[in-house]
Amino acid sequence: MKPRIGFLGTGWIGRHRMAAMVATGAIDAAAVCDPSQQCVDEALVVAPTAQVVDSFDAMLALDLDGVVIATPSALHADQSIRALEAGKAVFCQKPLGRTAAEVDAVIAAARTADRLLGVDLSYRHTAGMEAIAGLIRDGALGDIFAVDLTFHNAYGPDKPWFYDPEQSGGGCVVDLGVHLVDLALWTLGFPQVSDAHAALYAGGQPLHPGSVEDYATASFQAGGTNVRLACSWRLHAGQDAVIAADFYGTQGGAALRNVGGSFYDFTADHFTGTHATRLTQGADDWGGRAAADWAALLARSYRYDEAADHYARSAQVLDRIYGR
Repeated sequence: MKPRIGFLGTGWIGRHRMAAMVATGAIDAAAVCDPSQQCVDEALVVAPTAQVVDSFDAMLALDLDGVVIATPSALHADQSIRALEAGKAVFCQKPLGRTAAEVDAVIAAARTADRLLGVDLSYRHTAGMEAIAGLIRDGALGDIFAVDLTFHNAYGPDKPWFYDPEQSGGGCVVDLGVHLVDLALWTLGFPQVSDAHAALYAGGQPLHPGSVEDYATASFQAGGTNVRLACSWRLHAGQDAVIAADFYGTQGGAALRNVGGSFYDFTADHFTGTHATRLTQGADDWGGRAAADWAALLARSYRYDEAADHYARSAQVLDRIYGR
């Protein structure tokens, strides 16, 4: 039988991930829960036979094999732990927790329950990043000594909780920078991290207590690789978004770049000296791949996957960037 999955939070991103999972044919979307009736109604278009429940407790009481969590960040760790303690596998929106301690607690709960844990770190599933990661792991670029990462968003979140550090855990770093840190560590094989430094700004001024950053730069050592990142909300960038991941090695380089300010369309190139070889371009429906992969993996095994240990490494980097 297909794993029965409950979907907690069915706003746009929750519904999108639900659709990606349903499309695999690997799972049964068995239940939905959201405080918005409109969001519930739209979720039922994707999964017409799903049972509607009015609380997370009611969802956990159902005979489910897994829960997909797409709720505000402050709730992620606690809801993930409660689901795991109830014997459910979990796929959670990023961030898994607001701090490394919260992430560690979720991982520990998943290990104890021996249940699959996934996080929606979707950018590593773009065709471009998969191609670049393949070059790096095959040694085609030599030793990677530098990585430069950028994610500038000309807009900003539209929910008030994003701007409350107690609820969000931070600003653009935990919202956008989490993807950049993950891309660096994932491609490099999750090496040990040291020497983190950061500059955080809110409204053009150094970050002050009670606010969240809307512009940040940071650097850290990942093994022998120097990693630099920059991210922002509402930057005067001249386009909707600036997204880039550049990898420099002793035998070559590679870059992922967004196209024309798009949040979704990317090119990837392999550089040798002054020569560039296009690796990927064009339409790439990558947004739901992390969710789809988790669904397919769950259909094979509910058990804990050791790859989830790596979520702790990224969370530790974010803690260092925030100086906590």
